[in-house]
Amino acid sequence: MEKQSSYTYDIIQVCLLAGKVMLQNGGETYRVEDTMTRIADACGAINSNSYVTPTGIFFSLEGPELSTQLIRISERTTDLDKVTKVNSISRRISSGDLSIQDAHIELDRLDKMTERYTFPKQLIAAAVASGCFLIMFQGSWNDFFPAVIAGGGGFFSVNFFNRLVPVKFFSEFLASFVIGLLAVLFVSTGLGEQLDKIIIGSVMPLVPGLLITNAVRDLMAGHLISGLSKGAEAFLTAFAIGAGIALVVSFL
Repeated sequence: MEKQSSYTYDIIQVCLLAGKVMLQNGGETYRVEDTMTRIADACGAINSNSYVTPTGIFFSLEGPELSTQLIRISERTTDLDKVTKVNSISRRISSGDLSIQDAHIELDRLDKMTERYTFPKQLIAAAVASGCFLIMFQGSWNDFFPAVIAGGGGFFSVNFFNRLVPVKFFSEFLASFVIGLLAVLFVSTGLGEQLDKIIIGSVMPLVPGLLITNAVRDLMAGHLISGLSKGAEAFLTAFAIGAGIALVVSFL
């Protein structure tokens, strides 16, 4: 009986850890629940129940003794590579190629893994992407480098302000304000031509595209609470970005 309880505890810990890694790194709510259920089924725990929200995970196993645990999610970022690796671990458990103990070791290592790309690499990617978005929106090549600099400045600002004041919407508001100031500066000095195109290209790295996508997919899958909460977060993020730009433009 004690051995069975220990095995049940191991299953719950692996399922919760898998769900935590996925939810913290951009996984959809329905995908998190499905992965946890598949892992539990593969380990012989057929009667499992999971309830996932953007800020917490409830998971229980029915048996001789009902076991339920909760894990809280306080930080969320975007790293779809980790989501893919959790899916791979889940498939290996289902196929019998990975024991529950080894799966916990791999998931724990994955959870503690630092970002694949350093901040300078992310900064360069965001800056170059801003210039590319400007061209995609039919901007002038003369505005390419102003958009690169403004987009890079905005990405640097959102990380900098987020460390000073850990309030996501405040840091995004200030970052978009910095982008607006840089865009106006380039146009007023003659280094830039189209203010609107420079601003549009520069704010694109800040746009919550994954949040919007996950909100829609969760709503379509029937997860109304998660879908609405993610949609509200995406709306507030977009509002913060727009408010920062509007504040700069209002002084023109």
